[in-house]
Amino acid sequence: MVSQSTGSPAAPFKFLIYGRTGWIGGLLGKICESQGIDYTYGSGRLESRDTLIADLDAVNPTHVFNAAGVTGRPNVDWCESHKVETIRTNVVGTLTLADVCREKGLILINYATGCIFEYDSDHQLGSGLGFKEEDTPNFTGSFYSKTKAMVEELLKNYDNVCTLRVRMPISSDLTNPRNFITKISRYEKVVNIPNSMTILDELLPISIEMAKRNLTGIYNFTNPGCVSHNEVLELYREYIDPTFTWKNFNLEEQAKVIIAPRSNNELDTTKLKTEFPELLSIKESLVKFVFEPNRKTPVAA
Repeated sequence: MVSQSTGSPAAPFKFLIYGRTGWIGGLLGKICESQGIDYTYGSGRLESRDTLIADLDAVNPTHVFNAAGVTGRPNVDWCESHKVETIRTNVVGTLTLADVCREKGLILINYATGCIFEYDSDHQLGSGLGFKEEDTPNFTGSFYSKTKAMVEELLKNYDNVCTLRVRMPISSDLTNPRNFITKISRYEKVVNIPNSMTILDELLPISIEMAKRNLTGIYNFTNPGCVSHNEVLELYREYIDPTFTWKNFNLEEQAKVIIAPRSNNELDTTKLKTEFPELLSIKESLVKFVFEPNRKTPVAA
């Protein structure tokens, strides 16, 4: 196990991070470096209790972060044909890590998903009424989402876990194939539905602060408000490529080219916004953290 550190930490924190090879896990390491926080990537496998205990004994962290998990490659349709592998990591692994951390008296920051809800009669598209942290998941269209809803329900019993519901993550790295913007800019056709989304450049540093504050429980971990696929691509055309074009199709047409249905929803971010009043709305955050830094078009006079 190799420890990455910038030397003397600015604060007496030591983070143990799972998910070294993943997108969020990699970004967490970079944030820790920029803040001078001592951190180490875990080498144990989540479903192997003994290896997790060995990690904790060797590192003696103040906090543990779980950014490991199976989302499927190239997308969640993979989980439909690899159900045991999905359960092993997303359910058994996550619960094992939470349980080991609880035994050691450690808080676990768990990057979860908000793709466990879909618009319904009480939370209609465009109503501005989002799903709250205490609402029961109502989306089971994909096996991936099913496992995430299962483990979230069980993790409610662990008072040492902070569950962060991430949705359609976006970062300023427009070359990353996991980036929602990169994904939809490469699709032949896209649906056009307003959704809650997570700007990682703004929210991942907030998750570090949440650990420092020892926050636990469930948080809808998205920027306030919604943005549609077309609105994102219009910004892409405005800031990145004026010649960019795209085509829309509806959910019925989309269903013909995917295996598992996809979640569409708005999450209520009142709880997170109360803790972090500086949190920007999704459209403001998109411009500030993603499109302005990547601008390739001339600034309008």
